[in-house]
Amino acid sequence: MRPDRIVPLIIAVALFMENMDSTVIATALPAIATDIGTNPLALKLAITSYLLSLAIFIPASGWTADRFGARTVFRAAIAVFVIGSIGCALSNSLTDFVIARIVQGMGGAMMTPVGRMVLVRSISKRDLVNAMAWVTTPALIGPVLGPPVGGFITTYASWHWIFIINVPIGLLGIVLATRYIDDVRAEQRERFDIFGMVLAGLGIAGVAFGLSVLGLNFLPWSVVAALVVGGMCFIAAYLVHARRTANPALDLTLFRLPTFFASVTGGFIFRLGLGALPFLLPLMLQVGFGMSPFQSGMVTFATALGAMGMKWATATILRRFGFRTILVINSVVSSAFLAVCAAFTQTTPVAVMVALLLVGGFFRSLQFTSINTIAYAEVEPARVSRATALVSVAQQLAVSTGVAVGALAVELTVRFKGSGTLGADDFPPAFLAVAAISALSFFIFWRLSPDAGAEMADRLPGPTASSDQRIG
Repeated sequence: MRPDRIVPLIIAVALFMENMDSTVIATALPAIATDIGTNPLALKLAITSYLLSLAIFIPASGWTADRFGARTVFRAAIAVFVIGSIGCALSNSLTDFVIARIVQGMGGAMMTPVGRMVLVRSISKRDLVNAMAWVTTPALIGPVLGPPVGGFITTYASWHWIFIINVPIGLLGIVLATRYIDDVRAEQRERFDIFGMVLAGLGIAGVAFGLSVLGLNFLPWSVVAALVVGGMCFIAAYLVHARRTANPALDLTLFRLPTFFASVTGGFIFRLGLGALPFLLPLMLQVGFGMSPFQSGMVTFATALGAMGMKWATATILRRFGFRTILVINSVVSSAFLAVCAAFTQTTPVAVMVALLLVGGFFRSLQFTSINTIAYAEVEPARVSRATALVSVAQQLAVSTGVAVGALAVELTVRFKGSGTLGADDFPPAFLAVAAISALSFFIFWRLSPDAGAEMADRLPGPTASSDQRIG
């Protein structure tokens, strides 16, 4: 097979493993909780800890690959992910499971950005578009297959196999990477801001983890408060440090660009609400409605299927209406489809739920793609790697916080009712709350210029940007 096909395929396999794993676990949470003897809501820590680990280690991925070689780091990332998967399968307690998910996140944090770096440096510009198509496909198929596959494995086998299956896939990826991927490195080495990464990592970890354990009685209130306050102090310290450093771990000066600011801040608010959906929906269907994991997975996979359908229409829609119009209107439309989940009951026909989730996934995909693309509209080529790191961290933090907010809304509802038992009636307020939060992104996107991202949407007359100026 030609190098421009085999290299993207190797990277695609690794990304498929990560994307599928992150969606499979949501369907299996109730079964995992029962087996390790914990509350299903407490297992939000398994999701938030993984996403948090991604957010902390992503900033170091580019520098690490430049320093030690892309092939070396890519193989090591797969190996770490596999080790974390084995740890998940062997877990007997919530603590064990959370630690294993953190290890998985460390591997995933290096796998995705380094994989893209390998692709850009290994494939000629003429073949890069086709190569990107190969890599994009598993990112779309993984979420589609994740819920039903996870439900099938959990219902008819054991949830442990969700993680064990990563072992042969990972080993195959390591062998193929060794044979076909070049160990490319940067010609000029920049000094990495280790101190800045430590400050930012401790700040992000403290705030996000503190919020995620809020109300779970997992840790004493004094410890939770210390985590949140301490995290905020570390973030403040990083802000001071970043102003005095030439190459900070996270380049916050990018927020001076209007499109980047709107993408990251508006995207954070939008994802904060939508990030709770993969956590809340399977719980409601299984715990509230009594569905099996497989039945739940067959319903929830409709959201990813709708998302995959939108990918082929996004460019045409953006060219017709422009970024600002789509981001403003679609923030409300997508939030409305999230709020619709609050109306689901045990008597709601499955076909109706699937149809609404399918259409909702269609619009959410349009919003995510638009947010991700416009982030780079004003970023100079030399700062693309820094922008990518900051965008990735913000995305992971938003999803992590969204899961925490969604679970907290359910917990507060249970406490308010005083029943002490999680039921179907405890989920609608949570869906309405996270939908309202997502809709607030409307105000951020409204501030965009009408012609924001016009060149990227191919809405300007005349020739478009040259291939050297385009951002992958």
